[in-house]
Amino acid sequence: MYPFTNRFISNDKNAEFLKAAMMGPNAMRVAEELASHLNIKKNMRILDLGCGCGLSTLLFVKKYGVSVFAADLWISPTENYERFQSGGIDDKAVPIFLDATKELPFANGYFDLLFTVDAYHYFGDTPEMLPSLVPFVKRGGCIAVAIPGLKYEFGKNIPGEMQPFWNSEMERTLHSLDWWKDLWKRTAGIEVVDSREMACCGQAWEEWLTGYHPVVADDIKMMEAEGGKYFNLVQLIAKVI
Repeated sequence: MYPFTNRFISNDKNAEFLKAAMMGPNAMRVAEELASHLNIKKNMRILDLGCGCGLSTLLFVKKYGVSVFAADLWISPTENYERFQSGGIDDKAVPIFLDATKELPFANGYFDLLFTVDAYHYFGDTPEMLPSLVPFVKRGGCIAVAIPGLKYEFGKNIPGEMQPFWNSEMERTLHSLDWWKDLWKRTAGIEVVDSREMACCGQAWEEWLTGYHPVVADDIKMMEAEGGKYFNLVQLIAKVI
């Protein structure tokens, strides 16, 4: 399921690039699994929303030959452009600055696929977000999301071993598959065609913990306490109808 990612990180230089670019569970591996459930064609136009340092963008361009608008709020377009140049994908990947909670600067029906990995939970937890994105995807196109989540809703019953790490942002952004399915099913103009816990969860998290991001040290402690009991990766795919 992950031939591109496994081949990519088998190269020492690429493995170092990955460690420097990860901002959460390995976005390249997560993107490759999510993409395996989509019918991606070379002539597609894709919005990678919340692309971070462009690992998912790199996968899409290199593996599928598609054109990608790589949009992020936290990482500057210049930084990503330099990464795309070094990766040889700057002719297919357009880095842009974008706040998903504001009006998007695109025509209605512009994209064949809106794709977001390790990001949607930060801005998509309201009933208004998904309906605001639907118009930018052409009829028959898809919105595909993969995000960190929980195996069940904690509510006010935070497990004891998780309490030292739990905070208001985690409470707002981390939810179960059923929670996300319920939220998405309220949106008109789409059909939820796939929802599941992702198989790469353990491996993607383990790879993240080898990274160089400043929060990794704290996450190592958190994941040792979690012990595989509570976290998962949630996948959702909706077709625009």
